[in-house]
Amino acid sequence: MKEIQFDAIRDAVAKLCIDANCLLGDDVVQAFEDGLKIEESPAGKDILNQLLENEQIARKEMMPICQDTGWAVVWVKLGSGVRVQGGELYDAIQQGVARGYTDGYLRKSIVKDPLRRVNTKDNTPAIIYTDIGPGDGLEIIVQPKGGGSENMSEVKMLSAADGAEGIKRFVVDRVARSKANPCPPVIVGVGIGGTFEKCAMLAKHSLLREIGSVHPDPFYADMEKELLERVNKLGIGPQGLGGRVTALAVFVEAFPCHIATMPCAVNINCHAARHKSVTL
Repeated sequence: MKEIQFDAIRDAVAKLCIDANCLLGDDVVQAFEDGLKIEESPAGKDILNQLLENEQIARKEMMPICQDTGWAVVWVKLGSGVRVQGGELYDAIQQGVARGYTDGYLRKSIVKDPLRRVNTKDNTPAIIYTDIGPGDGLEIIVQPKGGGSENMSEVKMLSAADGAEGIKRFVVDRVARSKANPCPPVIVGVGIGGTFEKCAMLAKHSLLREIGSVHPDPFYADMEKELLERVNKLGIGPQGLGGRVTALAVFVEAFPCHIATMPCAVNINCHAARHKSVTL
C-alpha cells in the first residue's frame, strides 16, 4: 500500500489551480498561431494576435489569462493501492482549491446556493470526478471552467433514428446559437451515449485532450474533422467579429447507451482551454 500525505495532495492542487489559470498549454498557443495562418478577417487576425500577447503577459507575470478563473473541476485517477495519510482525499482537494484561489489571487466565482447567491469566498466546492483502478498512483487534473462558455453548453436526448447526422446538426446548431458568448475561438467537447448525465461528463472530459490529437477510432476521427469544418464555416470568427477560426478543435467521446436512447451533450470551452495535471 502506497501512502501519500494529505498535505502533499493539498499543496499540489493549490499549485495546479494557479498554474492552470496563468499558464496556457503549448497546444492552445500553437492553435492560435496556426489560426493566424488561415484567418482571412483583419479583425480576426487582430484578435488572435491579442490572445497571443495576453498569453505571454500572463505567463511572464503569473497573472490569470482571464478574469473568470472558473469553477475548479477536478478529475482524479486513484489507484486501489493508494492510501491517503493524515486525512481524506476529497478534503485535501477542497483545501487545495481554497488555498490556490486565495494565495494566487484568483477570482472567487462560486456561490453557496444557486438562488441565495452568497459567495463562498474561496472558490469551493470543487467539482470532483474520481476513477478508481489498479495500481499505486494518484493523478489529479484541475480544469478551471469559465461560466460564459459553460452557459453555452447543452444536453439533448436524441433518438437512435437521428443517427450521426442528427448529432452533427445539433453540435453545429449549438455553436451557431452560442455566437460570441463563449469567447471564440472555442474548443467544442461532444459526448455521445451513456445516460442524461453521463454524456455531459463525457463532453467535459473530452476537453482535456490535446489540440491536434486524433481520435483513435477512425469513425469518430472523421466526425471530429467534419464537425470542425462545419463549425468554422459558420463565420462567427475570433470573439464573434467574423472569420474562419470559430473553433480550434472538436473532440468527441462516446459510450454505450440504452437501445431506446441516444443522448448527446455539447460542452463548449472558451479560447482559454485551461487544465494542468500532476501524478503523486
